[in-house]
Amino acid sequence: MSDLYKVAIVGSGPAGLSAAAHAAALGMSHVLLEKTDHLSDTIYKYQKGKHVMATPSNLVLRSDFEFDAGKRETILGIWDEQAAAQNVNVMMNAEVAKVEGEKGDFAITLKNGETVRAETIVLSIGTQGNPNMLRCPGADSPMIQYQLDDPGEYFDEHITVVGSGDAGIENALGLAADDAQRNVVTILNRGDSFARAKAANVALLEEAEQDGRISVRRETTPAEVADGKMVLETRDGQETIACNRIIARTGSQPPRGFVEAMGIEFTSEERSAFPKLTPAFETTKPGIHVIGALAGYPLIKHCMNQGYDVIEFLNGNEELKPADEPILAEKFAALPGNHDVEYWLGVFGDNVSILEELSTLQLRELMLDSTVHAYEAGDVVFTRNAPGSSMFAIAEGAVAVEVNPDDPSITVPIEQGSIFGEVGLISGRRRGATIRAAEPVVAIELSRTAALKLIATSPGAARAVNRISVERQLLQMFGSGLTKEDVAPLVESAEVMAIRAGQVIIEEGADDKDIFIIRRGSMIVEKAIGGRPVFLSYLPAGSYVGEMAVIDGSLRSATVKAAIKSEVIRLPGEGFMELMERNPRVREQAMTDMANRREINAFIESRKDDFDGAVDMYSETASFLVDQGLGEATDVLLIDEKLCIGCDNCENACADAHEGLSRLDREAGKTYAHLHVPTSCRHCEHPHCMADCPPNAIKRGPDGEVFIDETCIGCGNCQRNCPYGVIRMDPKPPKKPSLLQWLFFGSGPGPGEASAKWRKTNGDPEQPKQAIKCDMCAGIKGGPACVRACPTGAAIRVSPDKFLTFTKITEDVE
Repeated sequence: MSDLYKVAIVGSGPAGLSAAAHAAALGMSHVLLEKTDHLSDTIYKYQKGKHVMATPSNLVLRSDFEFDAGKRETILGIWDEQAAAQNVNVMMNAEVAKVEGEKGDFAITLKNGETVRAETIVLSIGTQGNPNMLRCPGADSPMIQYQLDDPGEYFDEHITVVGSGDAGIENALGLAADDAQRNVVTILNRGDSFARAKAANVALLEEAEQDGRISVRRETTPAEVADGKMVLETRDGQETIACNRIIARTGSQPPRGFVEAMGIEFTSEERSAFPKLTPAFETTKPGIHVIGALAGYPLIKHCMNQGYDVIEFLNGNEELKPADEPILAEKFAALPGNHDVEYWLGVFGDNVSILEELSTLQLRELMLDSTVHAYEAGDVVFTRNAPGSSMFAIAEGAVAVEVNPDDPSITVPIEQGSIFGEVGLISGRRRGATIRAAEPVVAIELSRTAALKLIATSPGAARAVNRISVERQLLQMFGSGLTKEDVAPLVESAEVMAIRAGQVIIEEGADDKDIFIIRRGSMIVEKAIGGRPVFLSYLPAGSYVGEMAVIDGSLRSATVKAAIKSEVIRLPGEGFMELMERNPRVREQAMTDMANRREINAFIESRKDDFDGAVDMYSETASFLVDQGLGEATDVLLIDEKLCIGCDNCENACADAHEGLSRLDREAGKTYAHLHVPTSCRHCEHPHCMADCPPNAIKRGPDGEVFIDETCIGCGNCQRNCPYGVIRMDPKPPKKPSLLQWLFFGSGPGPGEASAKWRKTNGDPEQPKQAIKCDMCAGIKGGPACVRACPTGAAIRVSPDKFLTFTKITEDVE
């Protein structure tokens, strides 16, 4: 049996090392238990030559060890030297098997059979040993590895990195760093932005993508792993790529079983939840403290500060404040009441639903990336149609949403604890309503990056945001005076489902009774006629489907499948029936919708012998248009080639409206039958171009137009992200003279032209460029110039739900 140490520190990562160093500096009896034969296995497992960042830059470092940004090898060397010089008591190859006892006398049994006794324990074991495994067919393939030690060891391979956090990005960059390696590197990101990664890493990845060194696949996940290849689930369906090796960096989970065996409770039952902690890092098991990544705070500088702080607490320093205290104190100074940081953190954590499961450490980190506001009653938080993609959370008070722009007195309240602005966060749309403080309000404004990171890393926050957004979608869709209480049972039973392109959610002839709300993406409805699928209609985001079988108990009358990668809310049919029984107006609306769909089905059945060819043509045309991006469009330019005379008035008019640079290419694009889809922006419901715009220069206007403002820095991310090739990079031409100046004085270029001087320099690679795309002629009287200039009416701009409808069939065949 060993001596009784004041503290035993388990794990020698940055947090544990810093704790042991400070214990040594104070002369505190301590032992640092490391399961490997080297210090800081966390950093040791970083890839060879990795540049380690020291963020956040404005945070003071508290530690008896040095730390600054630098190479992995340099940092490890410095820490080895300092551990020896400062007499840190380290036991190597000391893996902990179990912990028994109580505060004052814990017995730590090692796997080699030895026992270490200590009054208190500090766990800094991180989560690295518990990686999230791939979950797809072939996930046991030897092609998959969860660690990358030396990127320089790999040559002439097709390598796919799964995961777009810092580790995944750094691995991809390392594998593509040396042209001599000739690796073909692809990185998969299941989202459209890099919420989990540091901004500097994202910038390096985007630079590598621009240079063609790395293929970045957004909104893509693994579907299957096979020998020498990988099947991807993309927004448009499945795709197979060559693949010799897969580096899976999909995060890791706390070693929950091991930790709970000590008597430590977690914040929730979620697999990725963290232990409950006091501000002094003490767990629900008295005498055991948790710091570092296991506490939910993985940045190295934060971890090292925690190591220092926990030893200070154990040494009796109860007045010590965290290192970020001055930063947060300055941030909270504008809030009412002259309260301290601890008070406001308590208010935020207790009152805001999306923050309830965050530890104090996680909450502090979130607040460093957020802004706090205090509003008086009547103050405007934001106005209708204002740009903005941040999300607000109400910590105190309530706000009023002005739902009728013509009558500001008609409002809907949002109370304390809830959120607003989530629509702008999810879709990038302008603010849908003016919101004012209904009483004195304290609110947190989370930037888009901070909000997405919170949702990605906190299961509780993700659940809360989902619940609130589902509730609001139900109220918006079914309206009729419904309250939150009316839809509460449906909200509780709702399930948000990710649907891959082409996946069926309703099968014709099936006997299920669920209703689906299309939250994101779009669906197409087909019916089997004469043994072949016939297109019936297109359902954009915001529509619902499936009520017919629920209301009359019939079998499914049509098949509904995703046009593109989508998200739906599944509502149990019995819950919807109960809602209708309690609310006659909802029933009336549902019956009307059902009658319209029955009418379409009946008409198809009655006329199928009369126009089989027309139905075939329409179905094939509809499929073609969906393939060309109408599945996610809000406005698309179509050209009827039976009417088009090739005059190019549309292109010239577009150029004349935009300083000589046309936003469309009439001849480019694909054609089916007589319908042509030229190269012009679709103004997607969820624009891919917005995903990684560093200056946030891409916005959505009040009429749905997606435009690029003057803050564009010419990085080219939007051009690479657009799947339809409708964005190009061009130097900005000089401002054109007026028509009268050109006519009477010959000033500058004429209609549809850029200046001769600019045309000469257009090919100059030194010329600064900006992103160019269709903006639907926003702000120009009369609407899109291309449509107005067409002499034959061949050019039309339509929303897909107006084109892909049954009425088009009747126009063509009757």
